[in-house]
Amino acid sequence: MDPIVVTDQVRVPGDALSFKAVRSGGPGGQNVNKVSSKVELRVDLEAIQGLDPASRDRLGHAIRNQLDAEGRWIVVSDRTRDQPLNLEDAREKIRLALLRCLVAPRPRVPTRPTRASQARRVEAKKRTGTRKRERSGGWE
Repeated sequence: MDPIVVTDQVRVPGDALSFKAVRSGGPGGQNVNKVSSKVELRVDLEAIQGLDPASRDRLGHAIRNQLDAEGRWIVVSDRTRDQPLNLEDAREKIRLALLRCLVAPRPRVPTRPTRASQARRVEAKKRTGTRKRERSGGWE
């Protein structure tokens, strides 16, 4: 299988990918019972070349629910009724996920609430309290 080139440094070698075609649900009439057009592409995470440790951690966190029992990443595509197109779609999903994990998130800059937003919050709390106080008066 051809390697997936993400950037000049980052790539997934072809021997790190294993491909499996399975039957797909969804539209297609009786055809879906005969044709294996859905694609499962498994990626050996250790074989991905060029990922720095921080990017590897971000990728691991992003795909933590898509791992099989051996720790390989499972990427599924059944977008079309054509197996080669689904294979390309799965490869593109891998490429985009790797591109996203290469970008470090911007650190959060803590801010303080404005005086106006604090006043709005207190006013809303007072209105809610008044509403509840008025609601409880008729039951005694």
